[in-house]
Amino acid sequence: MAVTSEATTLWIGSLLEGSGTTSLDSSDAGEFPVTWAARSEGVTGMTNPEELLGAAHSACYSMALSNALSKAGHTPTSLQVTAAVTFVPGEGITGSHLLVSASVPGLSADEFQTFAESAKTGCPVSAALTGTSITLEATLA
Repeated sequence: MAVTSEATTLWIGSLLEGSGTTSLDSSDAGEFPVTWAARSEGVTGMTNPEELLGAAHSACYSMALSNALSKAGHTPTSLQVTAAVTFVPGEGITGSHLLVSASVPGLSADEFQTFAESAKTGCPVSAALTGTSITLEATLA
């Protein structure tokens, strides 16, 4: 069964002086202010497309890694995944860096690295980011 998720942004004004509000419609989880300054310079208290993409990437990767580990009989106690998505004005999104800290009983560091790398390519958001650099730093806690 396919699931379609929706978000809506209402933007008012020019790129540089304007602003918008992005709503997570499917989940009704919130509404977030967005501006060009928040995207190109970073502004506290405002999100941007890259932060939202980072949220999607970290959640997707966590699920892919958990699934791969569990299928092999290594259910993780915890996975903490941060996705740092980089945006360069005039260039675009240049990459996503996945920083993973995991607790997986009975798994060696080398075995974990194999699972972590595999999940990076198996994550559907990673596949959607084809054309950008995706790097991975994964450790067992």
